Amino acid sequence: MNDTNDQLILIAGQSATGKSASLRNLRNQEKWMYLNTEAGKRLPFKNHFKTYRIEDPLQVLEAFDYATTNPEIEGVIVDSLTFLMDMYETQYVLTSTNTMKAWSDYNQFFKSLLQDKVIKIGKPVIFIAHTLKMLNEATGEYESSVPIKGALKGQGVEAYFSCVVAAKKVPLKQLKEFKSDLLHIEPEEDALGYKYVFQTRLTKDTVGERIRSPMGLFKPNETWMDNDAQILLDHLINFYKD
Repeated sequence: MNDTNDQLILIAGQSATGKSASLRNLRNQEKWMYLNTEAGKRLPFKNHFKTYRIEDPLQVLEAFDYATTNPEIEGVIVDSLTFLMDMYETQYVLTSTNTMKAWSDYNQFFKSLLQDKVIKIGKPVIFIAHTLKMLNEATGEYESSVPIKGALKGQGVEAYFSCVVAAKKVPLKQLKEFKSDLLHIEPEEDALGYKYVFQTRLTKDTVGERIRSPMGLFKPNETWMDNDAQILLDHLINFYKD
């Protein structure tokens, strides 16, 4: 069995940066499982996903087991990882009489999801996550990361992903020097003066972020790309195919 998932993506960003909207062009939506952990919040576009409202974090593990053995399922989306871990804390940590064991179980739940379920599925998996921007007093720089608690905090959520992109709303003047087949400026965006994008590589202004990808996946001119999860998946497929 392959011990990696070449199509595992983490789309991270602050609120209203186009994270969920980036799912709009996924092909064969009726064959994708959309696991909604955010109290049933609707996606910002009409879709045909197999949508499931998650009320217990353990349902996510069950969903991955189902998707792994069901050939009709082409991929799984978890929206969002942040709310999923908050849900686990609320339901299983804060109510526990043995806090030490509960936090250990919290860590193990996350590791089981990423290191067991995601690896075994052998299909595209997309995690959405919210980021938190905080000042590092030691360096004087702002750092942006996906907040998580317990023993996982030091290592960080992003360490479990080989491809992490940041969803952002960026002025067009910041994008003018970046021209590639992954970035398209539509007339409406040109009129508005900004575009929702994925940032794929670190820049001198974003060294405090945890964007990452396999070496060679993105060229310098591909630092910014359309906020389109399907384009990103296709890019990954072509990269590993070569």
